[in-house]
Amino acid sequence: MSLSASDPSPAPVIGASDPAAPRLILASASRSRAAVLRQAGLAALSEPAQVDEAEVKAGLKAEGAGAREIAEALAELKAQKVSRRRPGAIAIGADQMLECEKVWFDKPIDLEQAAAHLRALSGQTHRLISAVCVVRDGVRLWHHIAEARLTMRPLSEDFIADYLTAVGPAALSSVGAYQLEGLGAQLFTRVEGDYFTILGLPLLPLMDFLRNHGVIAT
Repeated sequence: MSLSASDPSPAPVIGASDPAAPRLILASASRSRAAVLRQAGLAALSEPAQVDEAEVKAGLKAEGAGAREIAEALAELKAQKVSRRRPGAIAIGADQMLECEKVWFDKPIDLEQAAAHLRALSGQTHRLISAVCVVRDGVRLWHHIAEARLTMRPLSEDFIADYLTAVGPAALSSVGAYQLEGLGAQLFTRVEGDYFTILGLPLLPLMDFLRNHGVIAT
């Protein structure tokens, strides 16, 4: 659920259809989401929204919100915060939730917690819910929510230990402690859903919106 941000051969930037098109800003510090946009040829400035996600999740959960509602709310909140600081710009907010057996998973804080995540997901099917929201001048223009289902094979303790040794701190950069495009592919027996949804940014519908509104080239 992340993409390497150190690709030595990023795609060339494709210009907007209108020279006066607004600037794109990714309301996130996520290197993986920035890499998704860059490698698709989109020039977007990354600017963290500085949202206390844990507090927002806790508050919404107390109100009875589900994983989809929380992913959407966080995506919009991030975009709104950056939009207020960047008049005229197109702010893109995104968020991802992982749900397994009605339990929500956050990014592990250390390798011990990453191992615990993998034990809990082992042999189970979990949902990844990715939301993206576009805001300009405080107005929500568009949003989209997509889901993917991933079935993890039963993992032995030895495999979990070897896997975490191999991937190291990269396991801490995603909610499931894996990157599907890397060694994380070895964890699964079945994957259902869009690739970019799994990476945390539903890219194709986002590009359709931007293209249809003259923000990127047609």
